[in-house]
Amino acid sequence: MVDVVVTGIGLRTALGATAQATWSGLLAGKSAIALRQPFPSLPPVPLAMTDKLPADPDSLILAAVAAALADAGLMSPVSDGLKPDLKAALEPGLDCGVVVGSSRSYLNRWEAMGRGDLSLDHWLTALPCSLSRQVAQMVGSRGPVLAPMAACATGLWALFQGYMLLQAGQCDRVVVAAVDAPITPLTLTGFRRMGAMATQGCYPFDCDRNGLVLGEGAAAVVLETKAMASGRTFGKSAYGRILGFGLSNDAYHISSSRPEDTVAVARQCLQRSGLHPKDIDYVHTHGTGTRLNDANEAHMIQQLFPAAAISSTKGATGHTLGAAGLIGTVFSLLSLQQQCLPPSVGLHQPEYDLNFVLNSAQGSGHPPRTINHVLCSSFGFGGQNAVVALGGC
Repeated sequence: MVDVVVTGIGLRTALGATAQATWSGLLAGKSAIALRQPFPSLPPVPLAMTDKLPADPDSLILAAVAAALADAGLMSPVSDGLKPDLKAALEPGLDCGVVVGSSRSYLNRWEAMGRGDLSLDHWLTALPCSLSRQVAQMVGSRGPVLAPMAACATGLWALFQGYMLLQAGQCDRVVVAAVDAPITPLTLTGFRRMGAMATQGCYPFDCDRNGLVLGEGAAAVVLETKAMASGRTFGKSAYGRILGFGLSNDAYHISSSRPEDTVAVARQCLQRSGLHPKDIDYVHTHGTGTRLNDANEAHMIQQLFPAAAISSTKGATGHTLGAAGLIGTVFSLLSLQQQCLPPSVGLHQPEYDLNFVLNSAQGSGHPPRTINHVLCSSFGFGGQNAVVALGGC
């Protein structure tokens, strides 16, 4: 097996325009969720938006990828608000893979074309593959370019596909990204009719939780073989090493999941990563704030990781759907790097007897912890289950 490390990260969330701004806000216990009414025909609901108007996925993904490339020392830093110049400093002849996942992709543009607000001539730019195409052009990729979609587990599926490209020797470096801009009339109406939308805020694992809050966001990471990363100078160590994945599908229901399948996919991840349940110091949960998801995930943690520290960050960023798993991976990597765990923003009365990080961060500059191995989980409609294990380099 090839050692795969993360050498660059980038984030664009409602909590901050950069990874550092988002992370700082998260550690401070801030939330980007507010009551918003982006469409006059629909009632106001809690949302986590990056700006006053709904975002287009292009602005989110290009900012996150440019930041990750700059962080890895592969591209000159881009000032906030400026469009990247699409000139990454990749070595001549190097095959760089690109994997960009999204659950909603350009749904906003398709809805606008359906309403007549956007010309049908834009259909070609609204194809799902256009996201990965743009990123491939940014990095000058001559390697594989993929565009996975696995509902809310998309971010971790994208990470897995990038990891496997390196394991298979297809390339020595992969840019992995995930994005969703889900604030559209159809998405809001659909979740509301399902009864999944929160009416006040997002409170994962709380006794008073009443649903999810949609959020906009994107994440990007640069994956490299450890040999490749060691062979160049970028002034800092890698954020962490990818140890292994658990991936499965319940084949059960369009939106519901089963507790035993959640446990099984976590066991699969441990086995493939060479880890024991007691090795896990922290679990960054999917933690959506919905009754069923939180109950199933709590069951998995109680069965396997009762002593591990636990948190969900969706009370701060909202649920970014297909981007959530990769955003959670970035938070998990920062937890490893800085030995600091983010709090579960919005959680005040836990329904489950677990080791939650509650009102304040834990770790560096806070109550001390030792964090060697972390899990990040993500679950999606259609029974999509995904868990990744991460460790220090």
